[in-house]
Amino acid sequence: MSANFTGTGVAVVTPFHAYGTIDFSALENVLNHVITGGVDFVLALGTTSEAVTLSKDEKNAVLNFFVETVDKRVPIMLGVGGNNTQEVVNCIKSLSFEGIDSVLSVAPYYNKPQQKGLYYHFKTIAGACPLPIFLYNVPSRTSGNISAETTLRLAEEANNIVGIKEASGNFEQIMEIIKNKPDDFKVLSGDDMLTLPLLSIGAEGVISVVANAFPKEFSSMVKMGMNGQFAKARDIHFRLTEIIKALFADGNPSGIKAALDILGICSNNLRLPLVKVNKSVFNQLKLLIDEFDFQA
Repeated sequence: MSANFTGTGVAVVTPFHAYGTIDFSALENVLNHVITGGVDFVLALGTTSEAVTLSKDEKNAVLNFFVETVDKRVPIMLGVGGNNTQEVVNCIKSLSFEGIDSVLSVAPYYNKPQQKGLYYHFKTIAGACPLPIFLYNVPSRTSGNISAETTLRLAEEANNIVGIKEASGNFEQIMEIIKNKPDDFKVLSGDDMLTLPLLSIGAEGVISVVANAFPKEFSSMVKMGMNGQFAKARDIHFRLTEIIKALFADGNPSGIKAALDILGICSNNLRLPLVKVNKSVFNQLKLLIDEFDFQA
């Protein structure tokens, strides 16, 4: 099943109405936009979805909507993580997982466990989960790093831990994982800007933010990179770099929601504590998007 999760995945945003409720019509627009744009799978309730601001009922509603709207056109990955191991297990046991193909579980944040604690956290989750699991290493958000040694140990010892979304930006660490991992363990980029370089050393895809807005272009770049067509892939990569930088200038998902608003795909509303990008960043994004050559 993990073989389905190569290529371009997209961490889908959660659109909101101006008065704060979830805009399911706009969510349908986003899902159809990325799927028709050629992405290989979608991630529900990841960081970019503002999942931490959603209630349990809202999360269930979003998940059900994903399953219904995607309608098996592409695989669905579900974000299920936290810094309380037992609560993550309880969440997993409460889900039916109907229509869901894999789970993405972020490293525990705030309480900063040792590597031994990270190992047992994920080993415990793996024992409770009926689906393949991808680890999610994002030290910039969690204040802790899943070491290459811990990742490789979990890859060897937990049959249903089948891959990792690596967003550490540490090329030495990622190379160690790729060099020593089991053949069927997938390493996915967690950083749009670093995706092409990581593909060149053996990564097998990405879970992207920019693909919410530019699914055709970004998924084309990833396919070219995975096929060794690096000259063509570099052309798309360099056409997107300034947009990617602007998307993250005022944080994610503030930037990608501004871009989607500019493109007329969904409105630019977020939930506190997140706020819209500042005016100068919005204007920069609009200029870059207006000038962008959409031919992939």
